[in-house]
Amino acid sequence: MLAFLKKPVVVTAEINMNLVALTVIGLVSRLWGLSYPRAVVFDEVYYGQFVSLYMKRIFFVDDSGPPFGHMLLALGGYLGGFDGNFLWNRIGAEYSMNVPVWSLRLLPALAGAFCVPLAYQILVELRFSHCAALGAALLILLENSLITQSRFMLLESILIFFILLAVLSYLKFYNLQRHSSFSGSWWFWLLLTGVACSCAVGVKYMGLFTYMLLLTIAGLHFWHMIGDQNLSNVSLMCHFLARGLALVIIPVAMYLSFFYVHLTLLYRSGPHDQIMTSAFQASLEGGLARITQGQPLEVAYGSQITLRNVLGKPMQCWLHSHTNTYPIRYENGRGSSHQQQVTCYPFKDVNNWWIVKDPGMQQLVVSNPPRPVRHGHIVQLVHGITTRYLNTHDVAAPLSPHSQEVSCYIDYNISMPAQNLWRVEIVNRESDTDVWKTILSEVRFVHVNTSAVLKAIIFYFQLSGASLPEWGYRQLEVVGEKLSKGYHQSMVWNVEEHRYGKSQEQKEREVELHSPTQMDISKNLSFMAKFTELQWKILTLKNEDTEHKYSSSALDWITMDTNIAYWLHPTSGAQIHLLGNVVTWASANVAALVYTCLSLWYLIRRRRKIYDIPEDAWQLWVSAGGICVGGWAVNYLPFFLMEKTLFLYHYLPALTFQILLIPIVLQHLGNHLCRSLLLKSMFSALVVAWFSSVYLVYRTFSPVTYGEPSLSITELKDLRWKDSWNILIRKQ
Repeated sequence: MLAFLKKPVVVTAEINMNLVALTVIGLVSRLWGLSYPRAVVFDEVYYGQFVSLYMKRIFFVDDSGPPFGHMLLALGGYLGGFDGNFLWNRIGAEYSMNVPVWSLRLLPALAGAFCVPLAYQILVELRFSHCAALGAALLILLENSLITQSRFMLLESILIFFILLAVLSYLKFYNLQRHSSFSGSWWFWLLLTGVACSCAVGVKYMGLFTYMLLLTIAGLHFWHMIGDQNLSNVSLMCHFLARGLALVIIPVAMYLSFFYVHLTLLYRSGPHDQIMTSAFQASLEGGLARITQGQPLEVAYGSQITLRNVLGKPMQCWLHSHTNTYPIRYENGRGSSHQQQVTCYPFKDVNNWWIVKDPGMQQLVVSNPPRPVRHGHIVQLVHGITTRYLNTHDVAAPLSPHSQEVSCYIDYNISMPAQNLWRVEIVNRESDTDVWKTILSEVRFVHVNTSAVLKAIIFYFQLSGASLPEWGYRQLEVVGEKLSKGYHQSMVWNVEEHRYGKSQEQKEREVELHSPTQMDISKNLSFMAKFTELQWKILTLKNEDTEHKYSSSALDWITMDTNIAYWLHPTSGAQIHLLGNVVTWASANVAALVYTCLSLWYLIRRRRKIYDIPEDAWQLWVSAGGICVGGWAVNYLPFFLMEKTLFLYHYLPALTFQILLIPIVLQHLGNHLCRSLLLKSMFSALVVAWFSSVYLVYRTFSPVTYGEPSLSITELKDLRWKDSWNILIRKQ
């Protein structure tokens, strides 16, 4: 039974020393002097704010993309013991001692370092030689722009890492497909493809481009499998379900999990609350939750409420009135009703309170038991402080003459009777008998007499800066929108603060309106409701795009006619720039052009039944182009359709794919176009000379890649190889 002890236990392993060496060199190139400079570098001023908010568990919204990348940066801060206390307000500001600079920059640097061995493995899996794979890895290693971008608290290196990991995983899965389907390694690489794709999308939405590319390639591969008569219908269905699980269901589930963790971590109220709905705000600790916690859930006749416009941007505002009236005549000569003004006020105020009244009864208190208001019920809204009724009539609004004026009715004993009946329409109702609920219900108020809808003019304020004149205290206009067929959030309101009114006398009621609400009913949102709202805000929220000193167009990137100054030493000439290796960028463009021309030539010749290269070489050429040229195209061309401020670093994912194409084209030229031994020798010599120039350019620009050593004015001027480059030179 113990016979196995007579022989030693032997473990054998194959170690690719090329891979080990590339990984070590990649780590050294990205981690060396990582804490330098100990100052805020370019977009660290942007991402650092979110890291601090994570450390303090304060909710925020970033319209640039999903939260996974921000969480990875925050993980670095957490591992370094960062407490979040630093004012991220200026590029170049010195970090205080409590900021763990090395830890904050560690994960982007590791991601950038691991891109080097990933590039090597991708070319090996594409069935190219180890020499070509080594060349691809060294080109990534010596690319100055990739080094610069990976050494700071930025997201592009993490994005590129997950993109390359997804590509490598799919290639390994596909190569295993031929002889070991449904094996453990087959499942591992297929599942890792989906995981890497979801991580890429979770870092930045740019990752979606590569994800779509891989889905397309996987679809084409499966289409070819359908034509394989050796596969049964059951086997095809299993392959289809496996791919659907790994490449669709798991990425979607992981994407949701990023938001789940994000919302779990950020449970405290913060500066970005105001763009979220009242229900979302009330789910956060502090802020609105401190005011609304425990309010009555169901709005009843006699309820005292504040009504917040659902749109919430560019600023939140509440339905408001005050004792002042509209002027008899406006500056343009148009007349008004001279009724009490109704506005949308962007601050909490006692004049934001309204009482929901039953038109058939006089009481302004909640009965016992309360009578809830339901969808379709007719109500009157009484202003809490002035006790005047919300009203609209066929009089043009002050700033929007195509809409009706909204006012609180004053009886002047003239031929203008009150028209103060409103129908409650719950927009997000589940049935026509739904009860109007605090915070949760989104309602429209439809005027019974004219069918106009109560609307806040917030977009006009956002676009043109228009607000009511001095007589309206510069508050936002509220109108009755006659054209109410369309749905817009500016027509939708929700109850934010709510209490059951108890005082029938006006003086007692005013005291009640000034007092805080304290009742015990919880209104927590589900995760999916919070996710849906946050996702919608990320996709639709747009900060004003302003022209940046270092912004550029997509056309500038190909020839690197632009650069970005990331950091400048306060006293010396030391500086860091996002600048690429000129030889590599030019070679990548040439490689893409050569690949395109050769592919067209081969296609035309093959159409004429002329085969210049063997079939296996052609398949290798096409598959490599699908990955590299396709990856470049999907990560570059969409920027021509984007209306946003663009920077050179947006091109780095596309550039990475283009760099991988260089050794592919070189190997193809050497194997199939250089037929004689002399041509092969000359070609090899040219490749060595070319690669030497890549290294020399890398060394030349290293001082502005790593920020040291400091260069003299003459040396800095010598680095300005293009007039469009902005190399910073101090005036003497």
